[in-house]
Amino acid sequence: MDPAGLIGIVVAFVAIFGALLLEGADPMSIFLPAPLLLVWVGTIGVGVAGHTMKDVVASFKAIPRAMRSKAPDPAAAVDTIVDLADRARREGLLALEDAARDIDDQFLRSGLQAAIDGTDPEDLRTILDDKIATKRTADRVHAKYFADMGGYAPTIGIIGTVISLVHVLENLSDPASLGHSIAAAFVATLWGILSANVVWLPIGARIKRISDLECTQMEVTVEGLLAVQAGANPRLVGERLRSLLPEQAPAEAAA
Repeated sequence: MDPAGLIGIVVAFVAIFGALLLEGADPMSIFLPAPLLLVWVGTIGVGVAGHTMKDVVASFKAIPRAMRSKAPDPAAAVDTIVDLADRARREGLLALEDAARDIDDQFLRSGLQAAIDGTDPEDLRTILDDKIATKRTADRVHAKYFADMGGYAPTIGIIGTVISLVHVLENLSDPASLGHSIAAAFVATLWGILSANVVWLPIGARIKRISDLECTQMEVTVEGLLAVQAGANPRLVGERLRSLLPEQAPAEAAA
C-alpha cells in the first residue's frame, strides 16, 4: 500500500485544526449542523446531477482502491517479461503455459495466454490497447467526478454563507448576538473551501495519478508481450522495455 493519499489528507486536517488551536479558537465551533449538511450533502447532490448514477457509484468505489493501491513497479514487470522471453527463446512459446498460471498481474497473464493461444500479433496489440484505453477512460470519469465536486463545493459554501447572512440581517435588533451569528455564517464558506481542497480535489488527483502509473505499466507490458511472442533476444527485450520506463525506475531496478 502506498500511504501518500491518506497521509496527505490527515496532515492537512491536522494543520487546519492545529491552526485553529493556535489562534485560540474552539475547533468544535466549526462543526455546525446546517453548514455541514449544506456543503457535504449539497456538493454530492450537484455532483450526482452532472453524472450518471453508474458513474457516481463507480467513483465512490474507486476511493478505497486509489487510497490503498500500491504504486505499480514497472521495473519488476520488465524483469518478469525478460524471464519469460528467455524461457520462450529456449523452450518455445508453448512452454510458458505453466508460467502464465503463476503470474499475479491479470493483464500480463491474460495477454500472455492470448499469445500462447496463437493470437495474431496485430490483433493482440489491438486487444490489449483497447483494454488500456477502456481502463483509462473509466478512471478519468471517476477522477472528473471528484474534480467537479471540488469545483462545486466552494460555491455551495458561499450559498450557505449568504443564507446565514440573510438570517443575521433579520436579527439586527439584537446586537449582542451579531458577532456569533456572523462568525457562524462564514463556517459554510470554510467547509466549502476545505472540502474542495482537502478532500475532493486530492481524491480526484490521486485516482488520476494511480491510473497513469497503472496504464504506463500496462503499455510497457504490451510491448514486452509482443517481443516475447516474436521470440526476441531477452537482453534486447530488457533494454527496450527499460528505455520506456520513467528515468528513476531503471535506477531503482539497478540498485
